[in-house]
Amino acid sequence: MSRTPDLRNPAPSSAGGLTARRGAFRLRWLILATTALLLVLNYADRAALGVAGPQMIEQLGLSKAQFGLVASAFFFGYVPCAFLGGWLSDRYGPRSIMGVAVAWWSLFTALTAAGTGFVSLLIIRVLFGFGEGPQGSVSTKTMHNWFPQRQMGTAMGLVQGATPLGGVVGTPLVVWLLSIGDWRLAFIVLGAVGGLCTIGWFAVVRDRPDMHPWARLQDVEEQRERITAMPENSGADEADALPLRHYFKMPIIWSTAIAFFGYAWVLYTFLTWFPVYLTQERGVNLKELAVAGTIPWVFGVIGFVLGGLITDRIARRTGKPATARAVMIVAGLTVTAVLFALIGLADSTVAAVALMAAVVFVLYLTGAQYFAIVADIVPGRRVGGVMGFVHAIANLAGIAAPFIVGAIIDNTGSWATTFTLSGAVCIVGAALMAIFGRSKKVAQVV
Repeated sequence: MSRTPDLRNPAPSSAGGLTARRGAFRLRWLILATTALLLVLNYADRAALGVAGPQMIEQLGLSKAQFGLVASAFFFGYVPCAFLGGWLSDRYGPRSIMGVAVAWWSLFTALTAAGTGFVSLLIIRVLFGFGEGPQGSVSTKTMHNWFPQRQMGTAMGLVQGATPLGGVVGTPLVVWLLSIGDWRLAFIVLGAVGGLCTIGWFAVVRDRPDMHPWARLQDVEEQRERITAMPENSGADEADALPLRHYFKMPIIWSTAIAFFGYAWVLYTFLTWFPVYLTQERGVNLKELAVAGTIPWVFGVIGFVLGGLITDRIARRTGKPATARAVMIVAGLTVTAVLFALIGLADSTVAAVALMAAVVFVLYLTGAQYFAIVADIVPGRRVGGVMGFVHAIANLAGIAAPFIVGAIIDNTGSWATTFTLSGAVCIVGAALMAIFGRSKKVAQVV
């Protein structure tokens, strides 16, 4: 694999190339859109289990605890590959790693239809998790390679904002497929769509602007400006990057990881159990689920994008991008904790759905921040590995939350207890971020 070219000292550019910067089409937005499309698919595939859950539980004779274990099994594959995918993207580039990941997870999405019971579904979901794991760290690496720092919050907000969009698209699609067939058809169709998306990814995306045949001079120059503007001791140059363990020890990195764990606990409780809560606790039928299950995801899309835009604006004014993002995390997780606990006290389906929509909106205001903090303070050569570490720690919640929630419901029947527990986990993450989530001022936000 070739080394990154010296973008600090490129050949002199023409005045015409510089002038073209303002009006020319930005290839990076096409890269962003293609990445976002994959993340829509990523979450549609993931959300399918929760939507199909009531039917799968009934047909396969699963208990709540068993279904929770099936949902959790996904993360035994997902967590190690969250780190491994990021680490590999630092070495071989995000294009090849993401392409292989999409093909893999799409194959095992389709093979979910072959599940015949508890054990077979456990195995399939672990293998499915291997493919989905790299998406967070590899998408961060891709955006870092293509976007200037002044737009990283916006870029990550738009890209990761595609994940709740997967719920918006996936929920009614799976409900419709359930209505014309059964839960097996839903997984086969989603797997086939993933195969087509894999082809599109390889056709459109390259690792960096200087490697893309469609790139213009300004795309390469803006990435060079980002590197040049960073302090010389930041490790921005490939030769200066410190070992991964140095970044793992930074308080802002591990506090970001723990706060992200709190975020993920709420998200995976919602993703796995909210459709079951609506159908079994609130008596929502399949047709109503297509609407009620989609509404919170719509608010999540808005929250994700808005959170990135807000913190980018604050970062440009203060020169402290990581601190701006830490403040958003602390405020967002605190409000999320309160709102999520209140769902257990809701006296109607409308109130429960409205509260969950508010939870997902506020939670997703923080969503882009975890990725953007890493991209702000870690040099490009280490972004994938460090983001993979943070993402892996966060997604340990995916192992614990679905199973623990299922066990609580089986043994106590109390949904209010599960919602309150999730709020408490959020508060712990917010507190640690408030104490340790500080960073020194960046010389220039470019």
